[in-house]
Amino acid sequence: MISLESDYLIVGSGAVGMAFADVLLEETDATMIIVDKYQKPGGHWNVAYPFVTLHQPSAFYGVSSVELSKGLKDEVGLNKGLNDLASGAEVSAYFDSVMRHRFLPSGRVQYFPMCEYQGDGIFVSMLTGQQHQVTVKKKTIDATYLKTTVPSTHTPNFSIAPDVQFMPLNDLPKIASPPAGFVIIGGGKTGIDACLWLLENGVDPDKITWIMSRDAWLLDRQNTQPTEEFFKYTIGAQAAQFEAIAEAESITDLFDKLEDKGVLVRIDQSVRPKMFHGATISQPELAELRRIKRVIRMGRVTSIEPDQIILDQGTVPTSMDHVHVDCSASAITNLEMKPIFQGELITPQTVRSYQPVFSAALIAHVEAAYGDDDKKKNQICQVVPLPNHDTDWIRMLAIFMTNQYNWNQDKEMRSWLKGNRLDGFSKMVSQVSKEDQEKQDILLRLRTNAMPAMMKLQQFMAELG
Repeated sequence: MISLESDYLIVGSGAVGMAFADVLLEETDATMIIVDKYQKPGGHWNVAYPFVTLHQPSAFYGVSSVELSKGLKDEVGLNKGLNDLASGAEVSAYFDSVMRHRFLPSGRVQYFPMCEYQGDGIFVSMLTGQQHQVTVKKKTIDATYLKTTVPSTHTPNFSIAPDVQFMPLNDLPKIASPPAGFVIIGGGKTGIDACLWLLENGVDPDKITWIMSRDAWLLDRQNTQPTEEFFKYTIGAQAAQFEAIAEAESITDLFDKLEDKGVLVRIDQSVRPKMFHGATISQPELAELRRIKRVIRMGRVTSIEPDQIILDQGTVPTSMDHVHVDCSASAITNLEMKPIFQGELITPQTVRSYQPVFSAALIAHVEAAYGDDDKKKNQICQVVPLPNHDTDWIRMLAIFMTNQYNWNQDKEMRSWLKGNRLDGFSKMVSQVSKEDQEKQDILLRLRTNAMPAMMKLQQFMAELG
C-alpha cells in the first residue's frame, strides 16, 4: 500500500469536485488529492450522449477561475438568439484543460484517475490493483453524493423481451437504416433531448411515440440569461415570480400565475404537470415538441414485449421494427439531504436552486473563509432540496430565498458573490445605474414582493405538511 498525505481528499472529479477544488486552490494554500473512477475529469460527461449540451448558458458552468462560455450567442438552431450552450465534447475538453493547465501545474494537486474510493482514505487503482492510503490532515470532500446518472450507465426498471430493439439515446446516432418508428421512454430532460434530436434530423413527428409518465413544468431559457441585454427577462422573471407568489390564493393558483407571467412553461397546456426538475427550454424547442402528437400518458413502463408495451395503466402496440430509446434515467438519484459540514467530512449539495456547480464553489469559499464552526457554516449553506414533484418547487424556492437573504446580510459574502463568475446575477444587479429607470422599476418590484412572497411560501409549505 502506498502512503500519501494531503490537506484535503476530494472524491470525484466531476463538475462539483472540480468547482470545489478550484476555489480551494484560489483562496487557500492547501494541498489536495483528487480521486475519480473515470479516465478524465468531468464525471458523467465522460459517458454522456454525443449530442448532449448544457441546458443553461455556459457562463453558469465550470470552475470559477476559468471561463467556459465563448461569450457568443447562438445564431442558428433552436437556441437562436440566446447565449451559447456548450456541447458535451466542449465540457469534457474544458475540464481536462483545467486539470492539466491549472490544477496540476500548481504543485498542490495530485490527481488519481481510474481509481475506486473505498472509504477511510483508501483508494485502489482499477488498472493495477495498487492500494493507496491517504492521511487527510483537514477534510474529505464527497463530491459524488448527488449520484448523477446518465442513460449509458442506467439499468431500466422494466423488462425487455429478447430481440426487441432497445438502446440508450447514446446509440441513436449509430442507426444505419430507418426503423418503423421511434419510441422515446421518459418525459424529463433526456427525453426532451431525444425528441428534439430526432426532429432536428428530419424525423416525421408522427413516427415518434413519446411515453411520458409525468408531464413537467419547465423554465423558459430566455429568463436564465446572464448578460445585461436580457435583464428585463432574467431579473424581470424573478420579480414576476415574487409577484405571482404574493398574489396567489392557493397552490393551484400559484402555478397558474407562474405560467401566466412566463416563469414556468409546459409542453401540453391541456395537461397539468406533476413534475419539476428545473429543466430549461427555449420557445422554438417548445414549438418543435408540440409537433409530437403521439404522447402516451399511462404511467410507467413495466415491460416491452415484441408486439406491445405494457404500462401501469394499459398497453400500446409496438413492433420488432421499432427502436425503443431509454430516457428514463434520473439525472440525480440521491435526493436525501444531509448537513454539508460534518466534522472531517464535507458533502457538497445545492445551496442555490438549479446550480450544483455554483453551490460547490460557494461551499468551498465558506470552508476557506469561515473558520471551524460547522453550525455557522451550515447556517450559511442550508441545503436547497432537489425538486421532483411539482410542489417541491415551493420548498426549494423558500430555502433558496433564505440563503440569498443571509448572504446579502454578510458584507464579505456579498463581495465574493459579486466577483464570482458562476453567480452572474449579483454582478448584473449591482451594475444597474440609478438613472436606468426601467431596471430600477424591476428591482423595486423584486424588493417590494420579496417578503410577502416568503410569507406566502411558508403558508403553502404548512398546507403541504
